[in-house]
Amino acid sequence: MSQVKFAVVGCGHIGKKHAEVISKNKDAELVALIDIKNPAELAIKDFHVPFFYSLKDFLKQHVNADVINIATPNGLHAQQAIDCLNAGKHIVIEKPMALHSTAAKKIINAANEKGKHVFVVMQNRYSPPVVCLKEIVEKNILDKIYTVQLNCFWNRDERYYVPVNWHGTKTLDGGTLFTQFSHFIDIFYWLFGDIKNIQTRLQSFNHKQLTEFEDSGIVTFEFGDDSLGCLHFSTSVWDKNFESSITVIAENGCIKIGGQYMDKIEYSHIKNYTMPALLQSNISNDYGNYKGSAANHALVIQNVIDVLHNKKSITATAEEGLKVIDIIERIYNASLNH
Repeated sequence: MSQVKFAVVGCGHIGKKHAEVISKNKDAELVALIDIKNPAELAIKDFHVPFFYSLKDFLKQHVNADVINIATPNGLHAQQAIDCLNAGKHIVIEKPMALHSTAAKKIINAANEKGKHVFVVMQNRYSPPVVCLKEIVEKNILDKIYTVQLNCFWNRDERYYVPVNWHGTKTLDGGTLFTQFSHFIDIFYWLFGDIKNIQTRLQSFNHKQLTEFEDSGIVTFEFGDDSLGCLHFSTSVWDKNFESSITVIAENGCIKIGGQYMDKIEYSHIKNYTMPALLQSNISNDYGNYKGSAANHALVIQNVIDVLHNKKSITATAEEGLKVIDIIERIYNASLNH
């Protein structure tokens, strides 16, 4: 099988992560890096590939690339994705795939017109505890789900927002649920489906001088037949991340997946069920003073390669990425009623 050729647009922390895992995969080849600010030395010194200062210039050169990985600020994702698809490239797009559902739909339309794949980066789906919970839910081992509590308590302060000028803006960042916690909303949707009857309360406690949006919120909703859910989130935790967790209370038991990145089974007591031994890791993406979600990008890239070699299906589809955006939009819209 031939190597899958990748280019990466956006060479910040997460773009470099994409470049690193591509470079380490024997079935992949990194052919270019693209960024408006990072110096060309990055491409030469660290990755030994051509560097382009704009996506437009890269596409004009008709570089032999199968896939373009988009790791730029959130507000740029949609148009860049459409440009890449129209150029005949598959795309890997960091979360969120867009900041508006209308823009996400345009990405899907462009992909369908060009017959190209869209891979949305939702790497927490590869977390062993989450995969285990997915199996438990799909096999109906818990039986009737009563309530689900989703907690996302992280730290994002001036160390995060001040050095990077797009962080904290409505147009390029979008909001806490888009940038920090869309991974975990995706996990809820992947496990339990859509939500309804949403009520939202938002507040900015210590970010009024740092961001154009909330830093904390409590969201209540329903899902399934009459199950209840709650999302409690904040980026106001002092100094460092606290936890990202999901607790399920059901007819046949209770389970909590916790840790800073929803990467550990903290409690499990389920009728007639023994939890299997799981490979658990506290490795996360390192953003300097900050840690991000679980570092499973190597598995994301492997999925791209496997799909293009006709071995597997896409782990997180564009339609699922669209649904996450739709849920976040409805959560924010519900806050306007208060």
